[in-house]
This record gives sequence, C-alpha cells and structure tokens, in this order.
Amino acid sequence: MDDKNYLVSIITPSYNSENYIGETFKSIQEQTYTNWEWIVIDDYSTDNSLNILLELEKADPRIKIFKNNITSGPGPSRNKGIEKANGDFLTFIDSDDYWDSKFIEKSLTTSIKQNVDFVFASYERWNETFTIQFESFIVPHKVNYYDILKSCPISCLTAFIRIEKHHKIYMPSLPKRQDYVLWLEYLKIIPYAVGIQEPLAKYRIRKNSVSSNKYKVIKYQFLVYYKIQKIGLLKSIYYLINWAIAGFFKYKSIKKTN
Repeated sequence: MDDKNYLVSIITPSYNSENYIGETFKSIQEQTYTNWEWIVIDDYSTDNSLNILLELEKADPRIKIFKNNITSGPGPSRNKGIEKANGDFLTFIDSDDYWDSKFIEKSLTTSIKQNVDFVFASYERWNETFTIQFESFIVPHKVNYYDILKSCPISCLTAFIRIEKHHKIYMPSLPKRQDYVLWLEYLKIIPYAVGIQEPLAKYRIRKNSVSSNKYKVIKYQFLVYYKIQKIGLLKSIYYLINWAIAGFFKYKSIKKTN
C-alpha cells in the first residue's frame, strides 16, 4: 500500500435497527484500518435506534449521524450519505450486517496493489438470528459492466469504490435495485471490478427473503435495463432471462451447513 492515509467513508441507512445496530457498529469499530468516517442516515426511526446512534456519535468523532424528516427508504438515505461523504473511498453496510475486522484493510490493499478502483468481496450468509447456517457466497475474480447485466455478484455489503478519482454518482429513485444501478453506472467509467474470494462480511438472510423478494424485484430489474440503461426491449428481455436464471441457481445453492 502506498503512503497516503486514505479516508474511507462508510454509509449506513438505519430504520428501527435498535436490535442490530450495536453489532454493526462493533464490526466497524474493530476494523484494523482505522481512518474511516461512519455516516449514518436515520430514516425517521420510531424505536430507540437513533438514541443509540447519538450516544455512539458522542463517544467517537468519526461517527456522523443525520436524520431524515420523513421515512424515505434506503436509496434516498444512502444518497444523503453519499452527499455527506468526505472520503477517498466509498463503501456501504446496512444496519443489520457485519464486517470481518480486515474488510477495509484488505479491500483497500487490493485496490491500491492492483490499481483497480472498484473492489467487492465474498460474504458469509447467516440466518435471522445471526447464526451461520448457509454456505458462503464466493464472488468471481473480475466482472465488468456487461457481466453484471447478466448476473450481479456485487453486494451492497462489500462494494468498495475509489471516489477520489471519479465523481460521486447517486442512486436512482427506485423502490428496489438502487444499489445495482450504482454499480452499473460506475462500471461505465471503471473498466472492471475485482472480486476478493475470501469472505469478508456476514449477510443476514431474513425469513422468506430468498424466494419472495426475488419475484418482487423482477419488474424493477426490467426497468433498470429498459428505462435507466436504455438498452432496448429485446436486449432487456435477454438480460432479464439471464439474471433470473442466475438468481435461481444463486439462491438454490444456499444450503445449510449442518
């Protein structure tokens, strides 16, 4: 790694996360790379999570808490975080997920050593009570724009983007697939993203999320192709079919480890 002490901006949307936000913060606090800022956007929570966050902010100057005046959803909340970010690198973690202690260090080292501006990592898949029961999702070594049109292995949990070299890009106003559009837009100006095969995060799989949510996002996936990427009707259908098949096998591969 070169001598520059890069600042990493971590963006978290938070809504009624009192049961999880402490674990998420612990995984950030335990990072071996310490030059980070944690920007949390409270999305008008009605539980005690905002008070928990404000107490954390008092204890650590790297934490910056902002509050929405109405519940806006994760996309607009992440956009507010992107707007507030001061870092050289941008990354995201949701309020119920967890990083390995070397996530930032290894992502940053990969970016600098390989001279690549977009990095993502494999992750473990845990159940709702945060007990590991599923096989880890191992990402490919490299993907480009056209690869992720067919199947996107980049999770919001491990995306790591060098924004000091590229202007900030914001997520679209969609109920779902906002982060996916962000990866597409960055991969229009960054030739490829490099995947780290070692799992560096823990993703919490909520009950019924594997099957039901996949069906709900199909129309938004098509809108991404047809309306936002403007790639034409036939190509949109082609990519949607590829995405659906890849998604089926991705979630079919989730197996209990015991």
